[in-house]
Amino acid sequence: MPSQLGYLASLSFSFILAAAVMADAEWPRWRGPLENGHVADQALPTTWSDTDLAWKVSLPGSGQSSPVIWGDAIFLTTALDKGKERVVVCLSRTTGQILWQKTVWTGEPEPIHAMNGWASATCVTDGEVVIAFFGRAGLHAFRLDGSHLWSKDLGRFESPWGVASCPVLVDDMVIQNCDADIDAYLVAFDKNTGEERWKTKRSDHRGWSTPILVHTDNQRELVLNGHEGVRAYDPQNGKELWFCKGFNGRGEPTVTPAGKLLCVVNGLAGDFYAVRPGGRGDVTSTHMAWHTPRKGGRDCPSPIVVDNFIIVCDMGGVATCYDALDGHIYWKERLPGKYSASPIAANGLVYFVNEEGITRVIQPGPTLKIVAENSLTVDSQEVFRASMAAAEGQLFLRSTSVLYCIGDKR
Repeated sequence: MPSQLGYLASLSFSFILAAAVMADAEWPRWRGPLENGHVADQALPTTWSDTDLAWKVSLPGSGQSSPVIWGDAIFLTTALDKGKERVVVCLSRTTGQILWQKTVWTGEPEPIHAMNGWASATCVTDGEVVIAFFGRAGLHAFRLDGSHLWSKDLGRFESPWGVASCPVLVDDMVIQNCDADIDAYLVAFDKNTGEERWKTKRSDHRGWSTPILVHTDNQRELVLNGHEGVRAYDPQNGKELWFCKGFNGRGEPTVTPAGKLLCVVNGLAGDFYAVRPGGRGDVTSTHMAWHTPRKGGRDCPSPIVVDNFIIVCDMGGVATCYDALDGHIYWKERLPGKYSASPIAANGLVYFVNEEGITRVIQPGPTLKIVAENSLTVDSQEVFRASMAAAEGQLFLRSTSVLYCIGDKR
């Protein structure tokens, strides 16, 4: 049967052709330019070792945000002095040299989960501004040269586990998910001035998911996972468009497009499900295309979709491959190690990084096929929870304290 849900099919959503053209040169946001973990670059390595490093650089402090890339600039967040200082860092993609480093907040750090940190949210950029989010330590906007534009105090984010939701840019707005146990909301600001455009109340639950922008035949929708299920909002005014009830709580994995469907993992064990966008109100009974049992451990990594195959790996390393058309399971196998990072996909292959920094490259299909297993020499204190980024034939792998550039030297 011909693939109905391949990489190009996802262009019917927010993955517009202009993004695809620049996709191999920039990695501007969480999950990349296409918002689904896919890389347009045809020249990425599938095997590597220490001899294939273009460079590696020790980072100040500690963080778990993923790299974002624009031109020769790489943007990361980090925290110094056990969270008492929050910093945005810009490095050269050519050399790894730090180009600028800006402290955005100092103070008494809030409590976080042992697996989280004080610098977990990935930045976003459009080549004009770069935005960084630190929860209780605020939302901060810079020009790419490091000149400060504005900062916003977004509240206390009451939760014992910290934050990780990444900012996104839509038109001339930066939109931030502010899920928390108290006073949860979604908010949009003018990217240049910081003026508030709209603010929408959300259910009071801690949360770590990042919205994605999808296009249907009739409208644009900002789709966001959450503790109760998945919701869609009008990006222009923040009005809620529809809600689909999930099967269990947490809701931190990012919603992932699969052709004309959106696939959703709860976070806690519960049915994996797919939703048709474009509805109104409570669409649980009308727009849920399929759901299939998902038992076992916690889910932090987001799903990855290649052709008709969806692969989801839980935090304990149990990877499951589903059919994107109806959700039936092809295979379920354990990958060694623990997994927090969301995978990326390139040239029909999927890259999974475990917390030890070992990357397994998998060819999606009806049976598990591991194409390669790659490792680097790393310090025993390094933990790899950030997702990989890719640009112009190079892979960027970030641990809590080191950034690695894999591939040809530029």
